[in-house]
Amino acid sequence: MKKLLVIGGSGLVGSTLIKYGVRNFNTYSTYNTNKISSSNSEEFYVNLLEDRSAIINLIEKIKPNVVVHTAAHSSVDLCETDHKLADTLHVEVTKDIASICKKIESKLLYLSTDWVFEGHKDKKYTEKDLPNPVNHYGRTKLQAEEIILNSCSNNVILRTAVIYGWHVKSRFTNWILSYLMQEKNVDPFTDQYGTPTLVDDLSQAIIKIIEKDVSGLYHAAGNTCLNRYEFALELAENFNLKKSLIKPVTELEKKQDAPRPSSTCLDSQKLEKLLDFNFCNIQDGVKFLYESYKNNPSLLSIS
Repeated sequence: MKKLLVIGGSGLVGSTLIKYGVRNFNTYSTYNTNKISSSNSEEFYVNLLEDRSAIINLIEKIKPNVVVHTAAHSSVDLCETDHKLADTLHVEVTKDIASICKKIESKLLYLSTDWVFEGHKDKKYTEKDLPNPVNHYGRTKLQAEEIILNSCSNNVILRTAVIYGWHVKSRFTNWILSYLMQEKNVDPFTDQYGTPTLVDDLSQAIIKIIEKDVSGLYHAAGNTCLNRYEFALELAENFNLKKSLIKPVTELEKKQDAPRPSSTCLDSQKLEKLLDFNFCNIQDGVKFLYESYKNNPSLLSIS
């Protein structure tokens, strides 16, 4: 079987991808602060910021057929206040990874973001639209895209958005659900629109991309364009929780360090047609989340 290395294997996307990938690949994964604890993948501790040579040496040692690079700073605000940190992980480390992958002829797939766009658009963005990020997180992710696409014609960029799933690192859904279950108020934004993406869909799409040896730049996101407040209402409806606890808020009322684009909904039809695969809408995605919750409610830690 082909070898698959997932950089960031303990994260939301990485761990879900490993779950699906073990059926088709010999899987390897890296972790930093959270051990993966999976019998399905050979795991390696790598601190991408403190020892950049470690990931180069690991890739050269394993010689994977495919490397999926999911590692990124989860805090957009931190990227805005600490440019050096964001530049190192998103740009410099990505250069290292792309270089060694090119040397040993490994396919490199990179997860980018809808936030490479400025967000002033009344329809979904396609791959033909020109990026123009409004924050440093988006700028560094766009730089990483250019590095990877220029490194090798066989590489893949997937722009995705608001990834969620039944996982301890599904930040938005866990915040909304855990607070509502404790009958606490939540205040999601009404003026930040995106296309939430079920992590299981994204993982299965990545597997298909590898199997079909697809290359290039694609959007890979859910089919429903909605704001965070509407997303929270959908969660409350399916989990039978109090919608009255959800208090709508705007960016003017709830300040954040990094500017956010107002609407960066993605059109994924190009990839869907190529793979003969459809990303689910928000209704089906949240239903899947609820069924997962019924099967394993302990994953949602309430504190």
